[in-house]
Amino acid sequence: MKKRVYEGKILNLRVDNVEINGRESIREVVEHNGSVAILPIIDDSFLMERQYRYAIDKTLLEIPAGTLEEGEEPYDCAKRELREETGYVADTLIYLGSMYLTPGYCTELMHFFIAKDLRFESEKLDFDEVISVECIKIDNAIDMAMKGEINDLKTVYAILRYTMQYH
Repeated sequence: MKKRVYEGKILNLRVDNVEINGRESIREVVEHNGSVAILPIIDDSFLMERQYRYAIDKTLLEIPAGTLEEGEEPYDCAKRELREETGYVADTLIYLGSMYLTPGYCTELMHFFIAKDLRFESEKLDFDEVISVECIKIDNAIDMAMKGEINDLKTVYAILRYTMQYH
């Protein structure tokens, strides 16, 4: 039996009664539409964001990312989120792949992109977003990720994936 116990703006929560190895158990599942993360590149730098994250009460250095709207394709979402959060538009978006972020309890599948050939237009932040954008040299970002100075999983994954494929 599945019972949705919460419906929210970006996620829903359901509680499932399941049978595992002949025994009844409960699984709490966060339902999420999926998301995108974008690794924008300008010359020899990554375009990154400093953003306050309420859930952990910290400001993190991370790459632009956002939630897929109902029926939205990841490519379109990546273009939209990059523009909204940084003000930049990418003439080239390269798909890096996708991964589940926390499959033990959440359905969220994140799609990763590299954004190149950027031009600035204007940002369109949501009313509740406070983001500052900065360029971090690629080699510095790799070093920061390896030292744990960048501690946002999607950002570390994108940096390391880029490093292994392109750097």
